[in-house]
Amino acid sequence: MPFKGSKFQDRQESAAEARKALLEKFKARPAPDDPVVLQREAERRAIVAAREARAAEREERRKAEAEALALKQARERAALELRMKAEEEARELARKAEEAADLLKKQEEAELKAMIEAERKAERDARYAARKARKVERKSELRMYR
Repeated sequence: MPFKGSKFQDRQESAAEARKALLEKFKARPAPDDPVVLQREAERRAIVAAREARAAEREERRKAEAEALALKQARERAALELRMKAEEEARELARKAEEAADLLKKQEEAELKAMIEAERKAERDARYAARKARKVERKSELRMYR
């Protein structure tokens, strides 16, 4: 059996029918003032308005979150600054205490050195006095034998 529409005339007729159906479909389209068209347009506008409202709500939520984050960061920064200041003050107090301890240690070392020096001087003076006493004693012994 041959393929239906194999003739040129058949193909022309089917193309004409297709154009005719397309034209009828175009003509059957409702007018812009038709209630169905107006209802569809109103639905589209409502969808667009709802979409814009959701976008505005998301933007507001983002702004609120950004403000909350900025406030949180400011609080953390302030707490960090306070902690750093307290640590710095503690380090300064520790440094001053260490300086005071070093000064006290130096004073004690100086006193100890002075005491040692005084003891050495006393020993030296004692040796000198003993030597003088021996000289005086020797001179007196020599006088006795003369």
